[in-house]
Amino acid sequence: MSNYFCGTRMHSAVFTVALAAGFVLPAAAETSQGTEDGQMQTMDHSQMQGMDHGKMEGMDHSQMQGMDHSQMQGMDHSKMEGMQPAKQQPQTQSRTPIPQLTDADRAAVYKSPGGHAVHDTALNSFFIFEKLEWQDADDGSALNWEAQGWIGGDVDRLWLRSEGERTNGKTEKAEVQALWGHSISPWWDLVGGVRQDFKPENPQTWAAFGVQGLALYNFEAQATAYLGEGGQTAARLEGNYDILLTNKLILQPTAEFNFYGKNDPKRGVGSGLSESEVGLRLRYEIRPEFAPYVGVTWNRSYGKTADYASDEGEDRSEARLVLGVRVWF
Repeated sequence: MSNYFCGTRMHSAVFTVALAAGFVLPAAAETSQGTEDGQMQTMDHSQMQGMDHGKMEGMDHSQMQGMDHSQMQGMDHSKMEGMQPAKQQPQTQSRTPIPQLTDADRAAVYKSPGGHAVHDTALNSFFIFEKLEWQDADDGSALNWEAQGWIGGDVDRLWLRSEGERTNGKTEKAEVQALWGHSISPWWDLVGGVRQDFKPENPQTWAAFGVQGLALYNFEAQATAYLGEGGQTAARLEGNYDILLTNKLILQPTAEFNFYGKNDPKRGVGSGLSESEVGLRLRYEIRPEFAPYVGVTWNRSYGKTADYASDEGEDRSEARLVLGVRVWF
């Protein structure tokens, strides 16, 4: 018995010396390693108050091959804020599912070509009194009008024009035109049709053809030629331009020139340049559809037309103050 205890003590002494010298037998090392791994199963890191896990940034757990984290049951990972894994799996973003279209959905946004309203086949209309005014004439008060409108599509339209004048309750001149217009460009139309004069003298019918549209800088222009009864010919040039002083205040210069192929004493017109009217009107658009205006016009006769006017006791030239309204619908 004493030999046994002596041997055991001697063995322990040798083992202690070996540990102190840094030499551990393989079996002892395995036993020690197994003991340490076994003790780590019940180790609670949350109780290690002296260890600051937030500062353990340099520790790479991927290199610790001997440590099995699945066996560390007592470790609370929720409190290991400073410890990040070496590699993180990419996070997947949720995507909105694509809705599946049904036949009802397709029918709601698509119709057959026959059901679409195309502008060039749609029937539209527009009518405007460009001039509806009172004039202070030398012979008395005069009522002057000039109107035009159309009905049709984008390419082909029926144009209606009318202008005239009544002085002291008597109609001095009046005419109506019905023209078929065909678009030859986005800004120009060819027109052709008929013109009917009611005054002066007996009614007269004309064949009419010409061109109308917008010239440079939105200058509205009309050029129309006429072929009347008895071989009489005529031509008319008209133009106007809007100068925007403000969004509602607009200054509009206008001009009209009439030409005839031969003299017609009954109607008081001579060949060549017969009459001209130049005006300047300032309108205020209360609404785009309704705009009162004030202005002035200069009327003048030329050649034989001036001679006929003098024979009737009329002036060759005359300036008039005008008050009127411009209306469209």
